[in-house]
Amino acid sequence: MRRPKLTVLKTGSTLPGLLNRRGDFEDWIRQPLVATGADVRVVDAQADEPLPPPRRQDGVVVTGSPSMVSRREPWSEKAADWLGSLVVRGTPIPVLGICFGHQLLAHALGGAVGPNPAGREIGTVDVECLPAAADDPLLGEMPNPFAAHVTHEESVLALPTDAVHLARSAGDPHQAFRWGDCAWGVQFHPEFNRAVMCDYLAGRRQILRAEGLDPLSLFRTTRETPQSHGLLTRFTQTCARVDLG
Repeated sequence: MRRPKLTVLKTGSTLPGLLNRRGDFEDWIRQPLVATGADVRVVDAQADEPLPPPRRQDGVVVTGSPSMVSRREPWSEKAADWLGSLVVRGTPIPVLGICFGHQLLAHALGGAVGPNPAGREIGTVDVECLPAAADDPLLGEMPNPFAAHVTHEESVLALPTDAVHLARSAGDPHQAFRWGDCAWGVQFHPEFNRAVMCDYLAGRRQILRAEGLDPLSLFRTTRETPQSHGLLTRFTQTCARVDLG
């Protein structure tokens, strides 16, 4: 199996206190990708770093962000256009969008994104695989349900036309989708571990209380999520197998 060249598209940073202690989204994503044999580079979309042409990578992972897709910021719209061009080209580039990246990919393909009608979803949740996930390259090996870490206010409200609905949770009906053969969006964070999730709960505790949520109860239900973490490894393996022509 060849060594794939992957681009991590950075769309924002984690909480400042967490950043100082544990690193950032791209650091947590890069670790399992490199461990699986990928050659990884990071491109910062918010900093307007040049977006590489399609044939300069074998796959793209889009990070989470505190930004909102619904704000339609110029850098975000530029990144959405770029993602769309990767996915709809004659020989598509594999893409994995995480949280904000999931929403950005859905927006790029014609889906709708906005505030989650159920409110903020945060903590470790159970994600239910739908029938279409049974033979999916990334979710097909998942137990049903599987545990995953989430933290988001916005959601994919309507999937793009022709998207395959793969998973849902009690707090979000669109936890995962696939478009075409090799573009995925996942609302959950496969790169998080329990320590990161707990730090998010601690960092958001005042906001959570103001919204009527119980940070301590959410903290007590956190756990490690090895099944969802394995998604990044399977994505790297998928990128190594795809023939880009």
